[in-house]
Amino acid sequence: MLQPPRLYLILDTVARAGSIRKAADRLRIASTALNRSILNVEKELGTPLFERLPRGVRLTAAGEVLIATIRRSLSDLASASSQIEQLRGLVRGTVRIACAESAANDLIPETIARYQERYPGVQFQLLVGSTAPLMASLMADENDLLLAHDPPSSDQLNVIETIKQPLCAMMRPDHPLAKRPSLRLAECQPYPVALGVETFGSRRLIDALLTKSRLTLRVAMEASAVQPQKVFARDTEAICFQYQIGTLREARDGDLVSIPLNDPDLAKGRLVLASRAGRILPIPAASFVETLKLALARLSEGRSSTQPARRVRSK
Repeated sequence: MLQPPRLYLILDTVARAGSIRKAADRLRIASTALNRSILNVEKELGTPLFERLPRGVRLTAAGEVLIATIRRSLSDLASASSQIEQLRGLVRGTVRIACAESAANDLIPETIARYQERYPGVQFQLLVGSTAPLMASLMADENDLLLAHDPPSSDQLNVIETIKQPLCAMMRPDHPLAKRPSLRLAECQPYPVALGVETFGSRRLIDALLTKSRLTLRVAMEASAVQPQKVFARDTEAICFQYQIGTLREARDGDLVSIPLNDPDLAKGRLVLASRAGRILPIPAASFVETLKLALARLSEGRSSTQPARRVRSK
């Protein structure tokens, strides 16, 4: 692999660590030497790049501008390296994916396993979370690919593939609503609910419908992760809401029942695979995209290997 300029690594590591000492430890150089390198750059530019704080450092406005450029350069260099590897007949490197938790449970691990049967030299890094921070990591080139629910439209987003993902209500098999083939959100009002935080794509859809229809829900719990919501619904009479891809495992195992919500505003959910617009993906990431597109097609057609043994109720 081509080695990036040492100064780029120094500045990027300090920015990520938020501390000259911590960055020096990671780079295995003396903190005084590292600090001197930063001071030399600041002197050359005529402006500070880091604000010195009692317990670390923080990027200044000028530092934010420079670091964004450096990170794009590092990303482009990694892409060039992977393309050279490809020309040599090798597929190696790391694919970094910013991934919704619903897809991280089954779809992505199984797709990676299939891909690595052919390309064992490719490693993967997953950032799992809600849509807003995943988008931010993609725009900062901290990840190569985004797989998220209903990301906001943006000229900076290159949409590769989109499949429909209706929102479903999840509840215990003995819940009073569990036998229904479909539900409207208003029918969930008498029961406690568990919701994701406001950065969740599903939460934005629900909040928009609540505002539009002047409904209210009995919110018993909010969580920044999907699994606590499911556990809460399993252990209580509460209802949680997940995109269909995130319901397959529990429906298959019989822990929870998944019922589609047929409110028009909640049936428009999308699972979107995207990259940053204008960025040339490293060869491993571009290669993995093709495998992932096939997996998404199978999921869209109901042929996913994670399809539950007993049928998930649909509209």
